[in-house]
Amino acid sequence: MTVKQIENAIALLEYFAERQAPATLADIVRDFGWPRSSAFNILTTLVENGYLYEPTARGGFYPSSRWMQLAHAFAEGEPVPEPLHAIIADLSATTGETVWVSAPSGLYALFLDVIESSAAVRYAAKPGKRVPIHITASGQALLSQMPARDRDVLLRKASFGNWGANAPRDLEALEQEMQAGRARGWFRSASNYSPDLGGVAVPVILRDRIFSVTVAGPLFRVAEKAEAHAMAIHAAIARELGADYSTRTLRDITLPPVS
Repeated sequence: MTVKQIENAIALLEYFAERQAPATLADIVRDFGWPRSSAFNILTTLVENGYLYEPTARGGFYPSSRWMQLAHAFAEGEPVPEPLHAIIADLSATTGETVWVSAPSGLYALFLDVIESSAAVRYAAKPGKRVPIHITASGQALLSQMPARDRDVLLRKASFGNWGANAPRDLEALEQEMQAGRARGWFRSASNYSPDLGGVAVPVILRDRIFSVTVAGPLFRVAEKAEAHAMAIHAAIARELGADYSTRTLRDITLPPVS
């Protein structure tokens, strides 16, 4: 269940980020199709709390620097560990595909840090994106390192049957995918969530938290490179954190030899 007023406030912030310019009440009513009173109430609330201001009189509203202050505070409190950013920077250079770091967020894998491919046709993603934790390679890598009880509680809430053509259709199929991923040392999806897109992911335990590192792109380009990309992830982790790091920190997974 979602709260409509919060959804509208988030949509308004994304609107300003894309617009890159102030907007008047009339602009917002026209572009969103909201009742004038609803748009006015949202704007007034954000202005009164210091999150919007008018750069010039009657020139429209724009987000204030208070958002930046909040973002900096969030980042300082729980930044993406620098070694993980170094790993995906390494992978971006070696694979040329979109790479990211994910963490578990309920029934989703949440993208924390992303480097998009420069290719014209690519997996498009931004930090903050969420994908189903049980359907995707990123999510299955995270699930693989959760305590069994926590994983079971989570998966009892998961839904099946409404995802991509190759997505697991029930818990039994998911367990088979997970077992295959554990046996080879990496997890794979191919049109599991997004049609014609696929990727591979490897779990990483850092600071007692579970993360996954993923390389993904259009299937016509990455399908035959799945194993090579998985080995590239393992190699990048070894270069950044140490040759035996995954062996010491991961459980219930067969790790391939890294050259």
